[in-house]
Amino acid sequence: MTSRLLLVPPAIGPALREARFYDGSSSIDGPVRVTAADLPEAARVVLSPGARCRDTAEALGLRGAEATDLAPLDAGRWQGRTLAEVAATEGEAVARWLADPEYPAPGGESVREVCTRVARWLESLPEGRTVAVVEPEVVRAAVVHALGMPAEAFWRLDVAPLTATELSGRSGRWNLRLGRPLGGE
Repeated sequence: MTSRLLLVPPAIGPALREARFYDGSSSIDGPVRVTAADLPEAARVVLSPGARCRDTAEALGLRGAEATDLAPLDAGRWQGRTLAEVAATEGEAVARWLADPEYPAPGGESVREVCTRVARWLESLPEGRTVAVVEPEVVRAAVVHALGMPAEAFWRLDVAPLTATELSGRSGRWNLRLGRPLGGE
């Protein structure tokens, strides 16, 4: 049997708009113009931990459980600061972190660690449809794993707010449909 996964990144909010390393506390802006009726019916709903995924799910009319394996990338001591702020004081560390998937954010985790964590979750996905309201980096990690891409491709994947990235298949073999607007065909 097949697993189907619909990954939905959260609505735009201050942290996304400002390219701020997410600390789990900021939320989303204004109303969300789509609802659960715009999504396929699902056997389960899961969320990345954090306010903006909880608030996006609530705005969509979804109730789900937080999954720790779907947590956003842990940016360590950079959390809450903008990329520009960190680059101004720790330019070499930021450049290395963006270029080397093995290099962790100071006190945080590496891109490779996020990809491994999300891959483990993806490979344990039960049959049926799952809707996951998750941070953009979780979508990136799932796509990297599903397509067998190198972790170096992680930052080259742009993930727009409130879009649908769909994976279908089973452990070891995934098909991808990405980036359609919610509520659209």
